[in-house]
Amino acid sequence: MSSPHRHLPPAPVRERAACMCVHGDSCSSFAPGHALHLIQARLASATPSEWVDAIVESTDAVAGVVVLRTVSATEQVELWSGSGAAHQATPGAPVALHGRYGVLAVGSLRFNVAVSRSNAAQRR
Repeated sequence: MSSPHRHLPPAPVRERAACMCVHGDSCSSFAPGHALHLIQARLASATPSEWVDAIVESTDAVAGVVVLRTVSATEQVELWSGSGAAHQATPGAPVALHGRYGVLAVGSLRFNVAVSRSNAAQRR
């Protein structure tokens, strides 16, 4: 005969969890713009036709913002990354963006990014 289990209520949450990248440490979240998840990186590498070549227009390392201009569509894309993409990307450098999975490739480095803004260029 088994004894009945007492139901233990979940511990109350006293504070909201915050990602450590806000404090300059490594990210503890896999939300868009934070740490790059292994599965996210693998999915991006498994779909090579969806990478878009771009040139870095500007960066703001304090805010974590990278502004790109795509090569093929001449679209301006503003990205946010708390994991250091703005420190690695330099204006004028070629990069690649995987729009579906939110991955920015800067050389051999990969970053999880959140698209803040995307403006298609006006065509004449």
